[in-house]
Amino acid sequence: MANNAAGRDIPARIKGLPEIRPFEGAFKNTPLVRKQKGSRSLPRLNKIVDSIEQAVLKSGVQDGMTISFHHHLRNGDMVLNMVMDVIANLGLKDLTIASSSLTDAHTPLITHIKQGVVRRLICSGIRGELAEAVSHGVLDTPVLFHSHGGRARMIEAGELQIDVAFLAVPSCDVYGNANGYTGPSACGSLGYAKVDAVHAAKVVLITDNLVEYPNTPFSIHQDHVDLIVPVDQIGDPQGISAGSLRMTRNPRDILIAQYASHVIEHSGYMEDGFSIQTGSGSISLAVTQFLRDVMLRKNYTASFALGGVTGNIVTLHEEGLIKRILDVQSFDQEAIRSIAENRYHTEIDASYYANPHNKGCATNKINVVVLSAMEIDTDFNVNVLTGSDGVIRGASGGHSDTAIGSGISIVVAPLIRGRTATVVDRVDTIITPGETVDVLVTDHGVAVNPKRRDIYDRLKTKHLPLYSIEQLKQKAEKVTGVPEPVQFEDKIVGVVEYRDGTIIDVVYQVKD
Repeated sequence: MANNAAGRDIPARIKGLPEIRPFEGAFKNTPLVRKQKGSRSLPRLNKIVDSIEQAVLKSGVQDGMTISFHHHLRNGDMVLNMVMDVIANLGLKDLTIASSSLTDAHTPLITHIKQGVVRRLICSGIRGELAEAVSHGVLDTPVLFHSHGGRARMIEAGELQIDVAFLAVPSCDVYGNANGYTGPSACGSLGYAKVDAVHAAKVVLITDNLVEYPNTPFSIHQDHVDLIVPVDQIGDPQGISAGSLRMTRNPRDILIAQYASHVIEHSGYMEDGFSIQTGSGSISLAVTQFLRDVMLRKNYTASFALGGVTGNIVTLHEEGLIKRILDVQSFDQEAIRSIAENRYHTEIDASYYANPHNKGCATNKINVVVLSAMEIDTDFNVNVLTGSDGVIRGASGGHSDTAIGSGISIVVAPLIRGRTATVVDRVDTIITPGETVDVLVTDHGVAVNPKRRDIYDRLKTKHLPLYSIEQLKQKAEKVTGVPEPVQFEDKIVGVVEYRDGTIIDVVYQVKD
């Protein structure tokens, strides 16, 4: 028998129970509660610390750890750089940064890499000067590129273990209930941050909008949050979203969008109650607008729209043409406004969106997806990561996730950009395998993957300029000629992980 703190004798062993731990007092093993009752002068319970430096120290960041960030603030993000400057000043080294993606805003990482603060990057994509530096070999360890669904799978499977997540949140209370659609730095959905908040060993929220408890509705829950840092500003609204995205006036892009809308209309996958994801590119925005005309003409409504959400999708929803929106990332002010106000505009996390190994992700339910491409080859493999010069310029994003899950995946791209052909014999970097890509739509014609004879048979009588993809390549080369292959060094600077965790390609250092 052991006498516990309540004065009761408790047996050392009780049949059917594991090890017995005697009661040690109400406050002994209960964190984050008042240590005495009855005093109204006690400070309110909270998780706030005074500075990012305190948060780094209290969260236990050490050399060699993996820390994470999200990219919902896009080019307006200030948090990653603020945190990394503090970490560098503290003398920490050899960190892995696992951000959902990296943008033009993150150029200062180059200095941290050169000084040994950052050893490795894991992300969906990189842009700007940082991408140039990586392409020219600034890192000793290759970047691991993943899709959005692949990242969620890695985290949930324990393959990517995040020691500390530093998450920018536009609205937060003192206990950690946070959302992304209120406050001066509102960015809309926090779909990529939500996975980190659930699975990271420690979670630090950084906010410029501390509000009254409880901050409802919330995207990130208080029970997942360890520390909160109030700062003056987490993001520049001009970089987060420069207003509503506008449909292109470029006649070439409009022609591509018209062809794509005809393909969708006659593909067999557009009917009353269909589902769609279009994206934020200028051609995709125009496709959405043309589909609106088809839906009105045929009296169709879509059951839901998925993915990164734009104001165009919101407009169709508010007109009654799309019943529900599932939003993993909000791309403009209209989408941010809508997710805050509309009960049928629902925030989802990246796992719900596209994790291939959960019990059912939303990308599996899409009828139609419209995707972009930097280049596509005659086997329909798509590259959205590296440019024609071999330099990293984009991101995997949800490209491969949606291509495989959709009923019909349509890639839209001009046949020629500048003096460069979009259709090539062999893409430099495969992000989405050709077996999951169904149709290529260009300004010079439409090519259907031979594996999708069912789609070709539906389109061949619909007055579309149908060609084989080899014929489109020949059309491009008549203008551009056959390009000289890009010259690379032997060093691998990037590894491209397919959404299931297998390696689909590698990226080599470009020659200077």
